[in-house]
Amino acid sequence: MPARHCQRYGLLIVGGVCAGRRHTNEEEAEMQLREQMLQDLELGGYSPETRRTYVSAVRELAAYFRKSPAEITRDQLRQYVVYLRTERCKSAARLRNHLAALKFVYSRTLGREEDVSFLMWPRSSDNIPTVLSRQEVAHVLAALELPTYRMAATTIYATGLRAREVCLLETRDLDAARQVIHVQHGKGRKQRLVPLTPTLLAQLRAYWKQVRPESPYVFAATHAAGAMRAPALRMALHRAGEKAKINKRVTPHVLRHCFATHLLDAGTDTRVIQALLGHSSIRTTTRYVRVSTQLMSQAASLLDELPAV
Repeated sequence: MPARHCQRYGLLIVGGVCAGRRHTNEEEAEMQLREQMLQDLELGGYSPETRRTYVSAVRELAAYFRKSPAEITRDQLRQYVVYLRTERCKSAARLRNHLAALKFVYSRTLGREEDVSFLMWPRSSDNIPTVLSRQEVAHVLAALELPTYRMAATTIYATGLRAREVCLLETRDLDAARQVIHVQHGKGRKQRLVPLTPTLLAQLRAYWKQVRPESPYVFAATHAAGAMRAPALRMALHRAGEKAKINKRVTPHVLRHCFATHLLDAGTDTRVIQALLGHSSIRTTTRYVRVSTQLMSQAASLLDELPAV
């Protein structure tokens, strides 16, 4: 087994060779299954983050039954899905990740598609997005002490990038001549362009002169090599929200919601917002109509129309 996979599974590496701490036939079979699953994920073009999520979910399945997934029956899978729905997964998104991992490993890697044919994806709750006012956004950005986090959060609000997209942003992705940012690491491996406004470009240049981040990333990790990590940015924003006394969730995705909603308030067409956010369906974008204060203000006040009696 390649050393990088041994490290991923927590096995011992001696002289570049995976020595392992376990040598039973069952454990060797389990490691082989993991290797095959990783190869299938790579061949399928899945992102590194998705690969880690799927492998982790299958590892949880094996730990639950204390046996290799190859030995788990269809009835046991049903039992496990009930456990996921009732105890393990508190959100529809987490449950979908686990179910997708099960479907992948049994359909693609083990060739047992019939054993997971009963899986049904949960419906997402139709909650309205959390949106900060412009003043609240300004307070949150001001509360971010480290320049790297402050500039990354500013870029998300100015462009609508996802956390992972902004973390993996490289200097070559910034096209000052055309005033666009080339998003190379979009969701589902989709690329797109977003505006690089003169104001954002000026702030990025000032940040670059001050911080000089490690090449090639625009936002390098503060305490490690490579790109900034999304969890670190989330934690920084959470703390900034508390410091600014914002009584709402403050996350990178909330700033993305703010970007879309504030554009809608300013009169930007939903089709343009859809393209900037990288949404495949316009239905995903139209949910911001429900939180646009500008659109709501266009509704007549019925109480003002009541006659005096």
